[in-house]
Amino acid sequence: MLLTDKTAIVYGAGGSIGGAVARAFAREGARVHLVGRTGETLDAVAKDIVAAGGLAETAVVDALDEEAVEAHVASVDAVDISFNLVTRGDVQGAPLTDMAVDDFLRPVVNGTRANFITARAAARRMAERGSGVILTLNSGSAHGSPMMGGTGAADAATDTLVRNLAIELGPRGVRAVGLWAAGVPETLTKEKLAAVDAGLDLDDAALQGLLANLANMRMTRRNPTLGEIAATAVFLASEHAGGITGTFVNVTGGMFPG
Repeated sequence: MLLTDKTAIVYGAGGSIGGAVARAFAREGARVHLVGRTGETLDAVAKDIVAAGGLAETAVVDALDEEAVEAHVASVDAVDISFNLVTRGDVQGAPLTDMAVDDFLRPVVNGTRANFITARAAARRMAERGSGVILTLNSGSAHGSPMMGGTGAADAATDTLVRNLAIELGPRGVRAVGLWAAGVPETLTKEKLAAVDAGLDLDDAALQGLLANLANMRMTRRNPTLGEIAATAVFLASEHAGGITGTFVNVTGGMFPG
């Protein structure tokens, strides 16, 4: 198993992608600390992991709360992997000229704050030991995506944070790397899409049409799966990734340049 004897913290572990990554980490031998704001969803993931013979603990922590994150990380022995997958409150579907300031800035502020707080808390301890991996995820929209509100700016901030962390932490044995992933069919329900873009009122046929259109936008002409994203995360967190750091792996199927 690729992550035997490793300890991982997964922020946003109660979500679709976070849960898939946490389960994959556990299958590969990691002890996984599931962190999020909703105990019920965290408990459901933990139950799956334990039923499969894995090791999991849960903690209700807001990744935007600096003191809470620091206290939780301090309670975990020897963190080897820290993966931030928390939601940022993105609002999309409107031109920038029609968007409220708060709606534009929310993903930028929340995303940067959460990634910085969680990465810093883990990196301080990893650097002392001389090993560890900081992981994060965004959509790759920093390269230009109209009608996406503050998503592009938030992704750009995260991209830069990861690269700067890699430069500073690399000499101390710590890697920082990310995944670009967007439009994963298993995570896209009508309700979730409407929460991000209030202008979307899709029936089942329209949803399937949207997913097909996303696939056609990709170089591979197919959408990524949760399993593929989780498997990529496992590889990047493992020693098999070697010196991969300071970059984002594109698992969108080539939707965005990289």
